[in-house]
Amino acid sequence: MAFLQAGDIISGQEGKVTANINGSIEMCAWVKQLTATFEKQKSEIHTLGHRGTQHKSTGWSGTGSMTIYYITSIFRRLAKEYAKTGKDTYFDITIENDDPTSSVGKQTVVLYKCNLDSTILAKLDVDNTELDEDIDFTFEDFDILDSFGNPTLGS
Repeated sequence: MAFLQAGDIISGQEGKVTANINGSIEMCAWVKQLTATFEKQKSEIHTLGHRGTQHKSTGWSGTGSMTIYYITSIFRRLAKEYAKTGKDTYFDITIENDDPTSSVGKQTVVLYKCNLDSTILAKLDVDNTELDEDIDFTFEDFDILDSFGNPTLGS
């Protein structure tokens, strides 16, 4: 019987995140967690001769969230620029999963035209030894530059 080897499970700490903001590449070592979600939009379709509801894909939406250590002002500056001038900033985020102990290789996903939904402007918390913040965003396109391969199965 073949089975997945534990060493092929991707470690959440092995990888990197970069952001291209206004042409400047930021190494985002302050990211604790990042999730990007692709969600299909569907219409309900009813037809003669079929009592059930059918579904037809009509588009998609991209949303994301990050939890980051509270050590960068990049997103606060973007929020300030929008609030003061109306200039909205779109940026690209590249996420690379690359665990050297896994036989599946690496995966690289690029999220294009990311745009902030919210960011924290200021934060204090006397009960925490480390501050973090949650940032929600949308994205308008994506690409998969590198894909995981098949794992080497044990027997």
